[in-house]
Amino acid sequence: MAFLVVIIILALIFDYINGFHDAANSIATIVSTKVLTPFQAVLWAAVFNFAAFFVSKYIIGEFKIGNTIARSVDEHFITLEVIFSGLIAAICWNLLTWWFGIPSSSSHTLLGGFMGAAIAHAGGISDGGHHVINYVRVIPTFLFIFGAPLIGMIMAWLITVIIVNICKRANPYKADSWFRRWEVARKVMSVGD
Repeated sequence: MAFLVVIIILALIFDYINGFHDAANSIATIVSTKVLTPFQAVLWAAVFNFAAFFVSKYIIGEFKIGNTIARSVDEHFITLEVIFSGLIAAICWNLLTWWFGIPSSSSHTLLGGFMGAAIAHAGGISDGGHHVINYVRVIPTFLFIFGAPLIGMIMAWLITVIIVNICKRANPYKADSWFRRWEVARKVMSVGD
């Protein structure tokens, strides 16, 4: 029972670290461009992150990231020790990447920590521990780790070309006003990233 309490506390610590690890990235551009004040941006992020919980729970019906992580490993290898080790690994990696300013995904970190702990619990890869991984769930996530930056680059290029062509003759003050509104709309759409 005490070990379970420790794991729950570690999960809350991971969630807290995830918050300051990812929230700063979420509001940095909207504050640095002076679209919103720091207080407004933090309040805005808090309200929409809270709303995202209810959308996931009552409209979508599930927490897809949590389910992906939970189903990434064969359930027979999920023990308190595996969960504990995965959380410790994810916390350490998040703190390390935050300290050095390396962009990383807390969800992917937790997924990797959880899978690594399960493989170690099964005796390692050399002992056939690779069978504990649910590759049907993990491979799409793994591919998007590499594919997302490429897709983002292509989309950013396309959007930039479109915006440059639309705004060639625009009044700079009117364009700035529109971009500020679009920045707020973009932040609303990126809640939960």
